[in-house]
Amino acid sequence: MKKFKTAVLLLGLSLFALTGMAQPTANEILDRVDRNMYSENSIVESSMTIHGRRGSRTMTVRTFAVGDRQAFSEYLSPPREAGTKMLKLENQLWIYSPATDRIIQISGHMLRQSVMGSDLSYEDMMEDHKLTDVYTATLNGTEIINGRPTYVLQLKAKASDLAYDSRRIWIDSERYVPLLEELFAKSGQLLKRTTLSEVKQIEGRWYPTKMVFKDMLKQGDGTEFNVTSIQFNQDIPDHIFSKASLRR
Repeated sequence: MKKFKTAVLLLGLSLFALTGMAQPTANEILDRVDRNMYSENSIVESSMTIHGRRGSRTMTVRTFAVGDRQAFSEYLSPPREAGTKMLKLENQLWIYSPATDRIIQISGHMLRQSVMGSDLSYEDMMEDHKLTDVYTATLNGTEIINGRPTYVLQLKAKASDLAYDSRRIWIDSERYVPLLEELFAKSGQLLKRTTLSEVKQIEGRWYPTKMVFKDMLKQGDGTEFNVTSIQFNQDIPDHIFSKASLRR
């Protein structure tokens, strides 16, 4: 019996050692997340439901994006918002409103304002970088989130001009997608929290198709995004990413 217990103990220690050896580094984890979440270009159709104090409202939007450099979005419904368009070119952002037939450039402090009354700011819309490009990562252990094993990463901004100085991300350790994220100011104050779910395999990558964003400094139950269609690495005409497209 003593020999049996010793054998079991040795087997357990061996498995523990193998698991430890197999565990990736923080940078390797973040790189695999980027491979799932980031693409050279994409076409996305989604719904955005804003849960405010006075009720909820839903909008649908189609977005064309090329990396973190160019993005063009058009709101399709409801009628009140239909035809509203946004264009991002590098670090510049413009919005077209069909109600006024005006194009407005969003810059400076205006970037911190809410998009359509949602829990996302224009600044959030501008930051779509690869995480490995703008943050350094530290592995802070493992946790179970909604029944899924996750790695917990602490991210620190490499530059001072990012919207969030640090992030804490819980990453599915099997599929390498974020399941929970917290965004912090330089002071350490928690600014926003995002939960991600309904992970699906799309074109060879894992991708969460439901995301709930919560601005921790405002009331309401957050803003819910549901991806209804997403295509990666498509041929997107260059003319879409022009100011002329805003009035078409």
